[in-house]
Amino acid sequence: MLLALCAAQGVIISLAQHYRVPGFALLQPITATLIPPMAWVAFQTTAIRGFRLSDGWHLSGPVVAVVCLVLHPGLLNVVIPGLFVAYGAAILWVGLKGADAMPRLRLETGDLPGRIWQVIGASLIASALSDALIIAASMLGAAFLQPWIISIFSSGMLLAVGMLSLSSALTARPVDPDEPPERPISDQDIQIVERLDALVQERRLFLDPDLTLSQLARKMVIPAKQLSGAINRVTGANVSRYINAARIRTAQKMLTQGKSITEAMFESGFNTKSNFNREFLRVAGKSPSDWLADQR
Repeated sequence: MLLALCAAQGVIISLAQHYRVPGFALLQPITATLIPPMAWVAFQTTAIRGFRLSDGWHLSGPVVAVVCLVLHPGLLNVVIPGLFVAYGAAILWVGLKGADAMPRLRLETGDLPGRIWQVIGASLIASALSDALIIAASMLGAAFLQPWIISIFSSGMLLAVGMLSLSSALTARPVDPDEPPERPISDQDIQIVERLDALVQERRLFLDPDLTLSQLARKMVIPAKQLSGAINRVTGANVSRYINAARIRTAQKMLTQGKSITEAMFESGFNTKSNFNREFLRVAGKSPSDWLADQR
């Protein structure tokens, strides 16, 4: 839905600003108010939790835009940039918290989803700067630049959001229940990690490339936040790095047993070569081929 909205908005901007098709200049600010909240809902439902009916209120931006158009069109100059800055800052803030703040994403992807969402949040904020430039252009007697300012900034933002949203690193699968079950558990971090170590090694959960923090928490029957906190404090790493380290150790064992790098990559729980190489370099300090050459 976010990708479709970005594509539609690009067409609307073109028809309104350059082809001057009647009616689209009024439609443009209304549809623009949908993009920041839609980006936020997409972020929440793919990275943090399942969709909730209460998410619908975020999509009330067009109603506010219509009211502004009827009562005071000048308010749109505040409402639209405000929405882009507010939602962009919210996405940026959560993204900066790292992989543990996004339990629905595959642990294989490491910190990459957080960085992608940070760029999307920054793109939303940057788009709001176009209004300041429009005001400056008007004050300097260069109002003819307005369509180009709108087109360049809006199209750039839409392109960034659209392209980054296509990344498989942002895909949440499988869909998990919103919250893990609450049950009485021990508060000792060391006990939680010891239980996790035993569970992960016994059932070799890390071999599942779609493994998420939510799934681990459900299998441990503890809240995801408590599990990630225990891992952080005991191991000094986030959940993604903890699981990927187990995968790399398994891959190293496979390589010494004669398997190819590609075989070791897939059989140890990785889906993509880029993620495998990145995590291998982090854990082993060398690329897979260099490490294997040293072993030989």
